[in-house]
Amino acid sequence: MTVEADGAGEPIQKFGQEPPGGWRFARPTEARATSVSEVYATVPVPQWASWLRRLLTRSAGSPPSISCAQQNSSMFSVLADRTYRHLFCAQVIALVGTGLMTVALGLLAYKIAADKAGAVLGTALAIKMVAYVGVAPVIGGFANLLPRRAFLVTMDLVRAAVALALPFVDRVWQVYVLIFVLQAASAAFTPTFQATIPDILPEEGAYTRALSLSRLAYDMENLISPMLAAALLALISFNWLFVGTVVGFLCSAALVMSVTVPQAAPSQRKSGIYDNTTRGIRIYLGTPRLCGLLALNLAVAAAGAMVIVNSVFVVKGVLGGSDRDLAIALACFGGGSMTAALLLPKLLERVADRTVMLLAATALGVVLTAFAGVVSIGSLWPGLLVAWTLLGVANSAVTTPSGRLLRRSVHPADRPAAFVAQFALSHVCWLLTYPLAGWLVPVAGLVATLVVLAVLTLAGAIAAAWLWPATDP
Repeated sequence: MTVEADGAGEPIQKFGQEPPGGWRFARPTEARATSVSEVYATVPVPQWASWLRRLLTRSAGSPPSISCAQQNSSMFSVLADRTYRHLFCAQVIALVGTGLMTVALGLLAYKIAADKAGAVLGTALAIKMVAYVGVAPVIGGFANLLPRRAFLVTMDLVRAAVALALPFVDRVWQVYVLIFVLQAASAAFTPTFQATIPDILPEEGAYTRALSLSRLAYDMENLISPMLAAALLALISFNWLFVGTVVGFLCSAALVMSVTVPQAAPSQRKSGIYDNTTRGIRIYLGTPRLCGLLALNLAVAAAGAMVIVNSVFVVKGVLGGSDRDLAIALACFGGGSMTAALLLPKLLERVADRTVMLLAATALGVVLTAFAGVVSIGSLWPGLLVAWTLLGVANSAVTTPSGRLLRRSVHPADRPAAFVAQFALSHVCWLLTYPLAGWLVPVAGLVATLVVLAVLTLAGAIAAAWLWPATDP
């Protein structure tokens, strides 16, 4: 039997008789065991004494063993927390209301502008991005100075008021003004809401499951809201869909009011208009891990723009498919994203975030490149369904863990500003890729568009690998 020795060469502990070959003494330069548990951890003991080691190890402060079933708890276990459960339900209800409003807004644009409805919706989308990119840092810079619950409820009430006013407008400019106000409120609400969750669920495993649930909620909304709107439109006029949106925002406000929302940690930094509005972006761009996340945002936006902007052209323009075929293609993307969201919590317990996110971003570019090859040989419909499913999986694998990086990279007092910066900068990427994906197809063709977006996606993945140090978790 071998034992460790102290710096003078004397055995620390003996068990039984001296073994053949004598005691093995540690050299003076070796680290000395500092506790009973460490001694027993380095000394092989007989089988009959294994219970003693466990007893001493536990008495020295080590936690009791936890079963695999306890470690790998269900993703839905975080809903046992009342505060998080209410906030998650508020998010889901507000998302469904927003989905109904998206359908109703398209019909309202057609009612007001008829053949120019597409231009109206395109401008409304641009206004949304301007609000997200320009307004979010300004409002978010001061959001952490206000009571969180009151701020979130106020933003919900503003959105409800705008949705209530939309059915009564009859001018295009009125639509634009109301959309700007609504999206500005959303730009203030969303990152503040996101920054609240890690304060409610400080344990990383629980927070990861919450991120996956949030991703699942977004994907489910994309699938359910259009179907719900179609069912309602069979019974009521489209103006009543705005009422559904109002109800959604009011329910969200009531659920937020029903719980105690933790206030952001006080910041010791200097305050001022410039500091408050730019602090999040300065912290973000000064953190190598988050610079890598920004490059990953570009990769996601390039691949996602292909799906969001060009699915209708590929399915109906190239394949001559129906609205049902378009719904199937988009359902493949959403289904892939939901599958990844369900699997990620356990995967991230075993694999580092950096590895998962970089591999997923690379997969986005590879899938776009492969689909370009499929288009060139003509096997379009099966290839489209497979490609959109894989893009959904990879998209979710990149975006879902991003909240973990933000939580890990900044102090609690700076967390709201960092989430605002992520919200704004990620939408800058979308603001670049949306028009690129739309303009390239009529100018250069589908294959060239896929190749350009694939190159942009892979460039984002490579930049992320370079900017995000491998030593960072």
